[in-house]
Amino acid sequence: MSKILPLKKTELASYSALSDDRRFGTDGIRGPVTSTMNPLFVTKLGWAAGSVLKEEGISKVLIGKDTRISGYMFESALQAGFISAGMDVTLLGPLPTPGVSFLANSNNQVGLVISASHNLFEDNGIKFFNKDGQKFSSELERRIESKLTKEMIAVDSINLGKASRMSDAQGRYIEFCKSTFTNLDLTGLSILLDCANGATYSVAPKVFSELGATVNTISSSPDGININQNCGSTSPENLKEEILKGSYDIGIAFDGDGDRILIINSDGEILDGDDILYILSKKISDDSGVVGTLMTNKSLELHFKENDIEFERADVGDKYVLHRLIDKSWQLGGEPSGHIICLDSAPTGDAIIAALKILDVIKSDNFSLNQSLEGFQKFPQTLINLKVDNPDKIIVSDKFWQRVTEIELELGEDGRVLIRPSGTEPLIRIMVESRDSNLSENLCNSLADLAQTI
Repeated sequence: MSKILPLKKTELASYSALSDDRRFGTDGIRGPVTSTMNPLFVTKLGWAAGSVLKEEGISKVLIGKDTRISGYMFESALQAGFISAGMDVTLLGPLPTPGVSFLANSNNQVGLVISASHNLFEDNGIKFFNKDGQKFSSELERRIESKLTKEMIAVDSINLGKASRMSDAQGRYIEFCKSTFTNLDLTGLSILLDCANGATYSVAPKVFSELGATVNTISSSPDGININQNCGSTSPENLKEEILKGSYDIGIAFDGDGDRILIINSDGEILDGDDILYILSKKISDDSGVVGTLMTNKSLELHFKENDIEFERADVGDKYVLHRLIDKSWQLGGEPSGHIICLDSAPTGDAIIAALKILDVIKSDNFSLNQSLEGFQKFPQTLINLKVDNPDKIIVSDKFWQRVTEIELELGEDGRVLIRPSGTEPLIRIMVESRDSNLSENLCNSLADLAQTI
């Protein structure tokens, strides 16, 4: 396993801001409602995507959504756009993103999700899945972007698509989640779910209760506006408070569209994606490995090295983790943010599947998370998001990179430095981690101070 070095100048280009003709980011298209994401644009997006898919011989598309109020508007807009391109549309209603991925895969159809994931209701977006239930390729995204520059022309009336609804989409996904485990009995286990007032609000409680668990929920009453609002995996404080007040064995927090997960143990400790990968790695096969990202904690990398488990880092973004898993023929990968991919069970990141996987692993420890995490301690990290007028000046500065290299040499195997410019803002993200929290903080501050002088 090679030593992970900080990003170099030549590697930083991939993080530059999107050009004017680029619409797709690391996870579909996303932006503020009525500005970047407006009905006219989304209608044309449906037409553009439909036109490209028709060129590929694809004539049907599934459309799901999370619970934000703008989903109604964009559902209709996408429907109109696809139908104008000659595509048949099946509406799924509110459904977690991995549920749409599952139905796309099982029905051999393309699937779309109207969601801005963990963002608040003021934003919305579109995620695209191919017939294998995996994110669209970059090549297909570029073709759709190119079509968006063309005039929108509908097919002849005789060739227009049709629309229908799938009434049992949620039921199919619930049964799929349960079917991935043959002997997972959760009887006697008390679980508190935070559904982020999002797409898991209906399906997640049923999955866990039908497997025998006693299930209570918070943030499971969506009103179109409260999705991810001080709740869910991005704001787990309420879940932590309720766990400490009650007598629960485990707390599980999802994000708004159900592809991220955080865990809270009975002591109120928050477990992120790195902790989850540590737990799940206990059951990987001898010939497999784990894919993390540039943000994966150094201690997890060292743990894998000490236990002869292959490990590789991908760029930040679950689709890059997925690509690396496919390239390596491995099954397990994820991000600290809670995107967890278990390819032996699902073709994309699935928070409910990940939660069930965790419970399946720790059942031999009487469902004790503390026991399952014994011996694992993440390195303290210090992260500074430094606002600068011209990030490029820092990126090309030999003086700055010389100091980064010096710090890396000083830390050795006991830490690392990560430099990532923002793709959307004039920010440089500077992260230092080591075994010593004070050392991490001091070194990170020194780099930030140096960057401000350049």
